[in-house]
Amino acid sequence: MPLKDKKIGVIGAGNMGEALIGGLVHSRSSLPDDIMCSDVREEKLKKISEKYGVSTTKSNIEVIKHAEIIVYAVKPQIIASIFEETAPYLDMSKLVISIAAGVSLAFIEAAFKKELRVIRVMPNIAAFVKEAATAIASGKHAKNNDIKIAQSIFNSVGKTVIVEEDLMDAVTGLSGSGPAFVFAFIEALVEGGVFMGLSHETALALAIQTVYGAAKMALTTQQHPAVLRDKVTSPGGTSSHGLAEMEKHGFKFTVIRAVEQATMRSKELGKRE
Repeated sequence: MPLKDKKIGVIGAGNMGEALIGGLVHSRSSLPDDIMCSDVREEKLKKISEKYGVSTTKSNIEVIKHAEIIVYAVKPQIIASIFEETAPYLDMSKLVISIAAGVSLAFIEAAFKKELRVIRVMPNIAAFVKEAATAIASGKHAKNNDIKIAQSIFNSVGKTVIVEEDLMDAVTGLSGSGPAFVFAFIEALVEGGVFMGLSHETALALAIQTVYGAAKMALTTQQHPAVLRDKVTSPGGTSSHGLAEMEKHGFKFTVIRAVEQATMRSKELGKRE
C-alpha cells in the first residue's frame, strides 16, 4: 500500500483540501495521525480537526517539516508566494503535489529553484462526493512510485488517469469544466419536464436520477455510449424523435465546442504564469 505509514501534509484547507482529507480518512487510506493541514483561517482549521481528527496548524512550514508528501491545495493566484515561503524546507526526500489549476510543472519547478519530485494533478469538483475525475502528470524528477502515491491519494476521492502534461488543458476542458456542462444539461431536462407539465420537484428528481443512472450504466457495462444509446432508441420512437431534435440544433457539436473553448481558455490562463 503506497500510503502506509506515510506522513501527508495538505497546504490549504479550502474545499478541495478538505475533500482530500475527508477522502483519505474515510477510505482509511491514511490514519488521521499521519495527516496535517495548514490554513490561515483558525475557524476552518478547528472544524477540520474536530471533523476528521487530523492535526492542524497556521504554519505552512510546520506542515513541510511534518510530511513526506505535501499537497499544495491553494489558489493559483497565491501559489507562487507559498512556493517561495516553503522552498527552503523542501528536498528530494519529499514528494510535492500541486492541484493548482493552470500552473505548469515548468512553473512549479522553476519557482522552487531546486530539483524536486513534483507531480501536477487536476481533480474536479466531484471530489466533494468522492467521485472526482482526476488526471495526474509527473515532473522530470518524479519516480514511478511517486505516481502510484498520487494515484492512491486521489483514488480516495474518485478515479484517476495518467496523462502527459501537454494534455492537462484538454483535461481541464473535459473533466474540469465538464460538471458545469452536466449541471446545465440537468437544468435543461428539468425545464423540459416542467414545460411538459411536471412539477419542478418531480422533474428535478427524475432528471438527477436519469443522469446518474445513465452514467452508472456506462461505467458498469463499459460499452460505447453509442451502443447504450441504441438500446434506448427504437425506430420511430420517443427517444429517436428527441435525439433528432437535439441534433437538428447541433447538440453534439455544441458540446464538442464547449470542451474546445474551455481547453483554449485553460491554455490562455496558463500563459499568465
